[in-house]
Amino acid sequence: MTLQWHDIIDEENTAPAAEAELREKAMLVGRVGLMMLSVGTGAWRVRASMNKIARALGIVCVADIGLLSIEYTCAENGETFTNALSLSNTGVNTDKLTELELFADGFAERAGKYSIVQFHRILDKFQDMPANYKAVQLALASALACCGFTFLLGGGAAEMILAFFGAGIGQFVRKKLLERHITLLANVAAAVAAACTAYVLLMKAGQELFGISEAHQAGYICSMLFVIPGFPLITGGIDLAKLDLRSGLERVTYALLIIIMATLTGALMAAVFQYHPADFKEQSMDDGLKIILRLVTSFCGVYGFSFLFNSKRKMACTAGVIGMIANTLRLELIDFTPIPVPAAAFIGALSAGLMASAIKRFIGYPRITLTVPSIVIMVPGMFMYKGIYYLGMNDIQSGAMWLSKAVLIVMALPLGLVFARIFTDKNFRKSS
Repeated sequence: MTLQWHDIIDEENTAPAAEAELREKAMLVGRVGLMMLSVGTGAWRVRASMNKIARALGIVCVADIGLLSIEYTCAENGETFTNALSLSNTGVNTDKLTELELFADGFAERAGKYSIVQFHRILDKFQDMPANYKAVQLALASALACCGFTFLLGGGAAEMILAFFGAGIGQFVRKKLLERHITLLANVAAAVAAACTAYVLLMKAGQELFGISEAHQAGYICSMLFVIPGFPLITGGIDLAKLDLRSGLERVTYALLIIIMATLTGALMAAVFQYHPADFKEQSMDDGLKIILRLVTSFCGVYGFSFLFNSKRKMACTAGVIGMIANTLRLELIDFTPIPVPAAAFIGALSAGLMASAIKRFIGYPRITLTVPSIVIMVPGMFMYKGIYYLGMNDIQSGAMWLSKAVLIVMALPLGLVFARIFTDKNFRKSS
């Protein structure tokens, strides 16, 4: 049920927040934490924001944070106040996250001037921030991202075009279902089914009209990659690294639910259409041209995925630049050095984290709003799909091989960001 914050605070109290009662201070701390949790950030960042508010108010706060809930206790002068808050759903909103981070960073300067009521009114404005993009815009962004993803996985022009339309239609369906509050597994299944069906129908039309080859069915998987939950996978890994085990395990479990539902739906649709995972035809091109195209498609992929996280265009462009450099570095390491694929993923994520830390002081965006979108394109969605597909076909050996490859890469990505933060953030590298 929605919590009416103004019903539980004294609307007529105009005293500075630092002079308010413990209960009202604690409720403000809890609301900030819950709003941070609602935009998809990890427990470490939620707790850090709650601590900033609590210290400015002169109280002590300890919190246990999960994916959808917070239980916390605030203490002041021998008194304690314990509360439990929860969300009905989760999502990612990097634009709102940026505003909340700026609010928390500047709170100490205003705690002695603004009242509790005034702070809640500011938070009301953040709560009511509209989404930056409509369903059609998100569909185009998803189409652009999956089109770029297709080239990076080895696809050609035909696969890129088919994946563009398939992903766009799938994301449009998903957005419309989310607007109607359709539950998680249902909206994922419907979106993937729509994307796969669109890909197949367009390919059938291409065969009839233009005589394109059946070999282009290899790009079928790329049309559904927009549902891969990169944000909770990465933030869950970071939480585990910081020993926030509850939040980390819940986030990884949430991501796995989406991955399993998406891959099972994709495998079912493949069985219906008699498609099967296939390798892309090798694209012969000059190494210099390949690097340029990798840079361009990596930028497009990250830029498009950033829209799905509600990033503003400038933020999406910044993440795109970071992502195109980091992802191209990863792919070049795989092609021209004997380095293992997971190690290349670690280096790619590490470079993204270091670049985000280097430019943070100039642009002011929170690191997570740049680093996670920039490495989502490195999440091995195709490996995950192939693993589930082969397991469903009782080919245990092939399924286990693809899944083990996917797991190693997924483990390497958050570790790369973690070590980038360890190298550049003195607060992060300390245990307390």
